Amino acid sequence: MATTFDISDVPAADAADLGAAMQALIENGRALVLLNGASADDLDAACAVLQNRHRATPHSSLAAVIRFRHLIEVFATRRLQQLLLDTGYAAIAPALAVAACMRLNGHRGFNPQLFLLELSAALADNVIAMEGYRRDHAPREHRYAA
Repeated sequence: MATTFDISDVPAADAADLGAAMQALIENGRALVLLNGASADDLDAACAVLQNRHRATPHSSLAAVIRFRHLIEVFATRRLQQLLLDTGYAAIAPALAVAACMRLNGHRGFNPQLFLLELSAALADNVIAMEGYRRDHAPREHRYAA
């Protein structure tokens, strides 16, 4: 008997599953999939990895595939791309964790603003403020010296 779930509220997935799909794309030379988007081959490779991980529970595999696809789509927004460019690879693991548990509508995808807020909060927990750091990377006492 086939199991179904409501596509308007996709169940949560395991962040390790999304990480395995991302790792498969990284190993295939598609590490920039969050910035450039995914081709059909990329999504097929991620789907194959997730199906292999969940042979006994296909509904878990389907939820992870939907979440991974919408994770890639939400990073098409300008603010999330800029956040990824500013933080680099350090943003990928927290983004996978946020995508695994954040509410997801299968028709509309993740809410980009809420995703940005959740990801920023997750990244802020791992940031140590540097004294005197400014956006132009000059220490405070040397900014105005001429």
